[in-house]
Amino acid sequence: MELYAPIFVLGGIGVAFVVISMIVGSVAGPKRYNRAKLQSYECGIEPTPQAVGGGRFTIKYYRTAMLFIVFDIEVIFLVPWAIHLDALGLFGLIAMILFLVNVSIAYAYEWRRGGLEWD
Repeated sequence: MELYAPIFVLGGIGVAFVVISMIVGSVAGPKRYNRAKLQSYECGIEPTPQAVGGGRFTIKYYRTAMLFIVFDIEVIFLVPWAIHLDALGLFGLIAMILFLVNVSIAYAYEWRRGGLEWD
């Protein structure tokens, strides 16, 4: 349990900082509400009305998101595997080869569909 004590202390400090900041901000902050402050903020641009379904996104948005997820998951699995490569043995090597084949299929699909061409 003593190995986890620094993690719990750091977590407690983080939670205490958030709670104290919220309390001090609500007590010390100005309370001048007006119409502009109560409106939603969209990077300085006036909010535009949305369609009933929330509007449509282009397919490029979803392809970019898919690329991010595929390569993010690849890194999440490759780093621990590389660190403990000697302990995993042949089974770990075969499992990682199969994983990389699956990731390569997703990569080839994205490449063929034009997901790597940034306009």
